[in-house]
Amino acid sequence: MKHDELYALLRRRGVLWPSAEIYGGVQGLYDYGPLGTALKRRLEEAWAAWFVGLSHDYYLIDPAEILPEPVVRASGHLENFTDPEVTCESCHAAFRADTILEKVRPEGVDGMTPAQIGEVVRANQVKCPSCGSVELSVPVPFNMMFGMDFGVTGKERVYLRPETAQGSYLSFARMWDVGRHALPLGIAVIGKAYRNEIAPRQVLFRMRAFTQAELQVFFDPAGFPLPFDQVRTEVLPVLRVARRQNGEETPELVSADELVRTGGLPEFYVYHLVHTFRFFRDVLGYPSERIRLFEKSDAERAFYNKLQFDVEVHLESLGGYKELGAVHYRGDYDLSRHSQGSGKDLSVHPTGRSPLLPHVLELTFGVDRNLWGLADLHLVKEGERTLWKLPAFLAPVAVGVFPLIARDHAPFALQLVDDLARAGISAQYDESSSIGKRYARMDEAGAPFCVTVDGETMAAGPTQGTVTLRARDSRSQERVAASEVAGRIYPSLRPPRPRRS
Repeated sequence: MKHDELYALLRRRGVLWPSAEIYGGVQGLYDYGPLGTALKRRLEEAWAAWFVGLSHDYYLIDPAEILPEPVVRASGHLENFTDPEVTCESCHAAFRADTILEKVRPEGVDGMTPAQIGEVVRANQVKCPSCGSVELSVPVPFNMMFGMDFGVTGKERVYLRPETAQGSYLSFARMWDVGRHALPLGIAVIGKAYRNEIAPRQVLFRMRAFTQAELQVFFDPAGFPLPFDQVRTEVLPVLRVARRQNGEETPELVSADELVRTGGLPEFYVYHLVHTFRFFRDVLGYPSERIRLFEKSDAERAFYNKLQFDVEVHLESLGGYKELGAVHYRGDYDLSRHSQGSGKDLSVHPTGRSPLLPHVLELTFGVDRNLWGLADLHLVKEGERTLWKLPAFLAPVAVGVFPLIARDHAPFALQLVDDLARAGISAQYDESSSIGKRYARMDEAGAPFCVTVDGETMAAGPTQGTVTLRARDSRSQERVAASEVAGRIYPSLRPPRPRRS
């Protein structure tokens, strides 16, 4: 679907809408409705099941969202968390430099100085999107953090966290104390991050408040024992820097083994890159031919990274490949900076080892972006029918329950909804319109199953009655005992988990 058509459908179905919509909305902020909230939660649960499930020593925590100023000073965000801003001299509208140069420089502006960006603007006579003027300023750095006064006196300065990762670094020492004093140690966070985007756009892709899921793996740089043989033969669609420098934008298929042997990447990095790729392909259902693992160059990657591959998926609604996740090797940057900033030695003493400062591997995932991606790829039209072909364990509603005739069959259907809820299965009752229209509504909402209660159900009595169980994708129908519905549905609602290391 096209962008506007997809957004209109998501709004109409109550998946999401602009925040403070009755006041005209707030740029870069969105509210999730019932379907969107349920899907977002399923997505977070699937991510946690997969990535926290990679090891017995990976854990999920929930740190505070407000950071004292010394934390963001030590982390480098006060100094480096900036985007180049271009301002129109005529109408004074402000834009991100990469946004305003999207058509003339689609590869972005990472690694370019403000002067170089300004020269590209001038050389291409780039016009202001608001008023059409070519009088645009030389880009200046704009810090994207939200700062605010804190405490009774208002003299203490704090910031909304610009990324969830900082909570893991601040919690590392405590997690080491309460854990088993062994590396690797994984600390995952799922929660809100806040960035004062210069020009929020593309709905869920440039937001000012958004949800991240991030896993920080702290490990000994001298050795990271992993079952690499489990992933050695996996073939990955990678787009490396050298290939891009030759003008290629399509990925090449390379085995994990080859990336290590001849590609110069460490085993621990490729191992997690494979599992990240598998999550997008096997769990979320993105076709492998629409995924590419995009390597960032020294100039392009974030200031703290030694290695960075972005997971990009080709999304029709947004006109090309978009970043939905990434794997970052951050070295010892974070613990070093926070050791210096806090005055606390964050080195650890694994049993039988000398003290060491762990390195960090970060697996990051944009929850909101992937919700949009799941709509882009899985909301399809088949003739007159619109259906959301979500994997069953991600579906906001697992099963729609319908009485064929409300006055006769509603009590049984409502009782079935309650029974399914007690079994941990989300069910939605619907008695309005024809059965065909009710099926259509559930198809559009992504429900993988529908159950219809009818006269045959009632004739057999409350304990022996059968119902019609219908599958979303095939539209196949079968009679099953009402008491067996939960057992038939439940196995498909459990998110996949990887083999543990």
